[in-house]
Amino acid sequence: MMPDGWSHLSLAKISSAITSGSRDWAQYYSDSGAKFIRMTNLQRENIWLNLTDLKFVDIQSDSADGRRTSLQLGDILMSITAELGKIGWVNDGLGEAYINQHTALIRINQDTADSQFIAYLLSSKAMNSKINRLNDAGAKAGLNLSTIRAISFDAPPLSEQKKIAQILSTWDKAITTTEQLLANSQQQKKALMQQLLTGKKRFSLNGNYAYSVRDGFAKSKLGALPSDWKVELIKKHLWYQEGPGVRKHQFTEQGVKLFNGTNIQFNKIDLSNTKTRISEEECLGTYKHFLVDDGDLLIACSGISVDRFDEKIAFASTAHLPLCMNTSTMRFKPLSDGGVDITYFHYFMQSLVFKNQIRRQATGSAQLNFGPSHVGKCFVVIPSLEEQQKIAAVLSTADQEISVLQQKLEALKQEKKALMQQLLTGKRQVNIK
Repeated sequence: MMPDGWSHLSLAKISSAITSGSRDWAQYYSDSGAKFIRMTNLQRENIWLNLTDLKFVDIQSDSADGRRTSLQLGDILMSITAELGKIGWVNDGLGEAYINQHTALIRINQDTADSQFIAYLLSSKAMNSKINRLNDAGAKAGLNLSTIRAISFDAPPLSEQKKIAQILSTWDKAITTTEQLLANSQQQKKALMQQLLTGKKRFSLNGNYAYSVRDGFAKSKLGALPSDWKVELIKKHLWYQEGPGVRKHQFTEQGVKLFNGTNIQFNKIDLSNTKTRISEEECLGTYKHFLVDDGDLLIACSGISVDRFDEKIAFASTAHLPLCMNTSTMRFKPLSDGGVDITYFHYFMQSLVFKNQIRRQATGSAQLNFGPSHVGKCFVVIPSLEEQQKIAAVLSTADQEISVLQQKLEALKQEKKALMQQLLTGKRQVNIK
């Protein structure tokens, strides 16, 4: 049932123009100039343009292509091929910009509707699902302009639209601020890790955590490192094991969960959606020596990029057990010699020093694909055990700060999503006074 005061509208009724770009934009590509907004610059469930991967075009603004696809403040963009229905809203910081044939431009008549509100509405989960069902191209996703013009929805009066857009924009600013804080914290941790794990920044070893830069670097197998540090093969200090290749016909509905590389996301183990299991009888028999222990360091070692490998490393805890290793995963335990602290090694594996080694050892160009034979040829940088533990403690503190920001960001996104559902359907009214 439509809320009181709301109207049933279509994009055709409230738009002054709906068009798309030329199919021959390659002739305009340049190293600088006007911004070229593509489908990849639009985001899912977010109306703000992502300009990190940006192309430029050199085009005459008064040409046919220029006039038809030149963007103005308040324009709404919609992806119309491949990933249908991604939405972007043009704000006042974009400057001169154009679109290509994979993106539709929807110019709202501001006397009849608020373009930012309409952008939020089109980006909502309900409308996005509706748009994706309008596929005009069969197996190959695509929308034509007449279909876009016919998209309809219920909307409140213009004054209420503006208020809703203002409220959601405030939430988006909070989300953006938190995202920036998170990105800064992650970058700071990465820089700190690089300095600490190569000895460019060290602790004074008199019981406090003050930094001191020390002389005495020496050339090693892994480059210039402090002369009092060791560089030794990983296998001398850590035991490691690759998971078995459990076959599909062995999977059961009940039993012990199988651990796969997809179970590690952003350095955390998530088994909530794991349906792959093996029977307890087989697990405690043939695969008993692949059962994960509390404190094991687990990694994914296949199907991931080198740059994102540091996200695929995590510790197992009792909450994850019982758990059995599976293919394309490895686990590590420190040997009894006590030469390498496992938490320190966890951070070492995230460093460029380790990733550059595994990059040379691994097979596959874009994605990692390695195993025990490759790890066996890699070295670990070994400060004193005391210094290892201090390095691990500082980086663990950085991880805790990052985790707090990640949780805050996820909470903001979930709260905004719930608020959108209420405001954009009229279940929650706004005070426009």
